[in-house]
Amino acid sequence: FTPNAAEIAAGIVEKVRVNPGNYVDKKKFEQIEYSDAEYLEEIDRIRERFTPLVLLCKKHGTAMRIGTNHGSLSDRIMSRYGDTAKGMVESAMEFLRIARSLNYHNIVLSMKSSNPLVMVQAYRLLVHQMMEEFNECYPLHLGVTEAGDGEDGRIKSAIGIGSLLEDGIGDTIRVSLTEDPEFEIPVCKDIVKRYEDMPADTVSSGNVRLAYSPFEYRRRESNEVKNIGARNVPVVVADFMQAGEILPDHLVNIGYRYDAITDKWSIGDAAADLIYSGDKTVSFELPGTLRIVCDHKRWAEERKFGHYPLFQGKEFFSATGRSPEVNFVAVEAEEISGDFIAAVNGDYTIVLCIYSNARNGLQRIRLAVNRLMQASVHVPVIIAVESHSKTIDEQLIDFSVQAGGLFLDGMGDGIWLMNDPGKMESKMVTGRTYLQASNNHAFLNNTSFSILQAVRTRISRTEYISCPSCGRTLFDLQETTTRIRSVT
Repeated sequence: FTPNAAEIAAGIVEKVRVNPGNYVDKKKFEQIEYSDAEYLEEIDRIRERFTPLVLLCKKHGTAMRIGTNHGSLSDRIMSRYGDTAKGMVESAMEFLRIARSLNYHNIVLSMKSSNPLVMVQAYRLLVHQMMEEFNECYPLHLGVTEAGDGEDGRIKSAIGIGSLLEDGIGDTIRVSLTEDPEFEIPVCKDIVKRYEDMPADTVSSGNVRLAYSPFEYRRRESNEVKNIGARNVPVVVADFMQAGEILPDHLVNIGYRYDAITDKWSIGDAAADLIYSGDKTVSFELPGTLRIVCDHKRWAEERKFGHYPLFQGKEFFSATGRSPEVNFVAVEAEEISGDFIAAVNGDYTIVLCIYSNARNGLQRIRLAVNRLMQASVHVPVIIAVESHSKTIDEQLIDFSVQAGGLFLDGMGDGIWLMNDPGKMESKMVTGRTYLQASNNHAFLNNTSFSILQAVRTRISRTEYISCPSCGRTLFDLQETTTRIRSVT
């Protein structure tokens, strides 16, 4: 925050961090509007105050991180760009241009925000801007600041950092949790582990034209099929494929509780919308907001109320029995070709459940949805993700990165998470946990809603944001956050 302190540190430490929002500029809102001449005068003032630090770093061989923070953009940047990713990028670029003019390049940049959507857009835009202006990129340090604690902090960090690593963006990472610092490193390692020995993709997608902007959020246009797609919030599918008989008591794990005395269901804020039951049907009366998806063959035999069929890929086109209301079609991303797209176009009963078995499943599914968008086919899409990781911590990262990354690009009308609990070696979450997960169904349901919450597409509970760096120096942030949670 203080140029004088930074200049002293530059001669001692290996790297200094500068926040463009408060190194010279301030956030006092003393001046709201800036003319072009006034704006340029402020740039000159920054150059005058920032140049000594750059020269000292050159002299001592000290590296510098130019780290923009979404929560501390200056009055001047806010007046011209607003509270946007573009403002974050320009805030850093002003300092980077000055450093380059002094032939100083020992620089790392970061674009941190507590909102993964803003954070991802800012990094992507920064890379684009550097290539446009300099035809080269500086190293990038990734992080979601003030991510929170428990599952929320881990999921938000994984979505923001992982989505960028999936894009090939990022050189170092930091996970910021409102927990003891030693709990941050394991989360970092789980995120990075996804990219160890990642094989090169041998499938060539050619010269792809994007039907969406990676720099701004706009939800993909889709048809409304029952409560799926269009302006409806994304639906959550609870996977009961491996369960035996499904009983009313089992639904407590996905947000429903039955009271036998009143013969009524109570429905939680994080209650799943659909159950996939495999080759089973349900024999009891369902809550009003819950429906069953079962295999097409079983559905055709019984055609129970509240049940809908699931077809496997192209099986749908040759099937004789279809639902007049909703037909779910599970399809591998690579199968979504021109012929498939033409076949589903115009059918307002279809909901696609797109999955990928590839290591780079996020890119495969994104490419498949992009094909639908290019063809102006508005079939609703449920993002289906299966994790084969051996620990619950790793699965939390897998689900967050792959599903969350696609929702950040506006590509999901629903989420369906799957795993095989019998193959997991550890079912205990490291660090704090606030969401009760007594079994695998509860874990998958909690994770689904937490991902949707993190990408701001479906809000189901209060979100707590706190800054670990500042808070630790003033009071016990963990204890204070817990007290706030307990009374709100």
